[in-house]
Amino acid sequence: MRAYAPGGALVSNIEVTATTVQRGDVIHLGGRAFRVSDLFQLPQGAKQLVFESGELLTIHARTRLAAVRMLRRR
Repeated sequence: MRAYAPGGALVSNIEVTATTVQRGDVIHLGGRAFRVSDLFQLPQGAKQLVFESGELLTIHARTRLAAVRMLRRR
């Protein structure tokens, strides 16, 4: 699903993995939303995500998470 955010940006609900996650993605965990501020590659395709709140999450190469991504307008 795609919708317009109040600022006019296009947002999309997506499923992210360690391969596709990007800075700025908003990941939903336990009913809360966390924005990815940084990420680090780990061995065997895993990634460690750093959220704006300072919390860390390490995901396996095959982990799938629900996220919202802001799409740039062209």
